[in-house]
Amino acid sequence: MMAEPWQALRLLLAILLTLMTLTYQARKKTFLSVQEVTAIENYAKDTLQWITDQYNKESDDKYHFRIFRVLKVEKRITDHLEYRLNVEMRRTTCQKPETTNCAPQEGELHKQVNCFFSVFAIPWFEQYKILNKTCSSD
Repeated sequence: MMAEPWQALRLLLAILLTLMTLTYQARKKTFLSVQEVTAIENYAKDTLQWITDQYNKESDDKYHFRIFRVLKVEKRITDHLEYRLNVEMRRTTCQKPETTNCAPQEGELHKQVNCFFSVFAIPWFEQYKILNKTCSSD
């Protein structure tokens, strides 16, 4: 008879832990806020710079690309930030790694790329990860 109260308590604790875990998982996947923001917002600005750097690191092109137009920035907040960015990038006159005073290429070397990036961001720790990237050139 003494074992029954302990078994009931263990069962209750198991149920409680299961509910806490499920609640945490559900909360973790739920966006607390989704809003369109401007490109000059501090963390959006940092994220745009980071994706430009990443794009140029991954590109085989000998010329540096730069964002010339930000079409949309959406910020999603959970336990981190997720930015969804639509940008227009253009090949510049600067060859890598030069990045100052870079005008857009004209004529035969003109190249424009429209990109969508989804970026996991913890900018206050300078941690970023591209979740999705889709680019198409004209």
